[in-house]
Amino acid sequence: MLDPTQAVIAFLAAIAAGAINAVAGGGTLVTFPVLVWLGVPSTVSSATNSVALGPGSLASAWGYRRELRGSDPRLRWLLIPSLLGAIAGALLLRVTPVATFDRLVPFLILFATLLFMAQQQVQKLLPATHSAVAAGAFQFVVGLYGGYFGAGIGILMLAALGILGLTDIHQMNGWKNLYATAINGVAAAYFVFARMIDWPFAIVMILGAVVGGYGGAGLARKLGRTTVRRIVIAIGFAMALSLFFKK
Repeated sequence: MLDPTQAVIAFLAAIAAGAINAVAGGGTLVTFPVLVWLGVPSTVSSATNSVALGPGSLASAWGYRRELRGSDPRLRWLLIPSLLGAIAGALLLRVTPVATFDRLVPFLILFATLLFMAQQQVQKLLPATHSAVAAGAFQFVVGLYGGYFGAGIGILMLAALGILGLTDIHQMNGWKNLYATAINGVAAAYFVFARMIDWPFAIVMILGAVVGGYGGAGLARKLGRTTVRRIVIAIGFAMALSLFFKK
């Protein structure tokens, strides 16, 4: 059972993550470190986070259903490497010792924060080869990373779609959210099977993410995409730094 303080902190973190994901993405950079700081083992935090934020990706994908209709058939095939990569990533997390993952966590958060900060530059550097094979291979790696940790996968998926030559950001966001639903869903199903979920935290955070996604998005939009992105980057750096020095 959660004490009231833990429940409130987890709920508020999930609200913030839901609102951030609705506007800019990067909500995992808020919820995952919070779970770790609340005393949840790092591997369980990663698994619980996948379950807690998954419904938000599905809701976002549904919101872009108009853009998904009539898309290039190749985009549907990217679901396959997404699922395969997610399974591989979840299995890798399951066999990673907690002590090892604890040492990796600050670096993973720092990597995700830097990736989030340099999103536009990363996409510009990638050649638009329009290669389905290259995009599929890239998406498998994205799924692997998503099943293992997950923060920043939205940025990576937009890059994969850029490889295929997509330029409509709304369509790209729709497919990105659909792939994220697949990756989180498969990983979450395995984590449930492996009994890696802290359900009291997961339930509280699912509720918070839904509230944040629908209610908090309005506030986040008023703040503006640039302000929200700066907040996410600041939180990411602060959490990475604090975890580097946490004993």
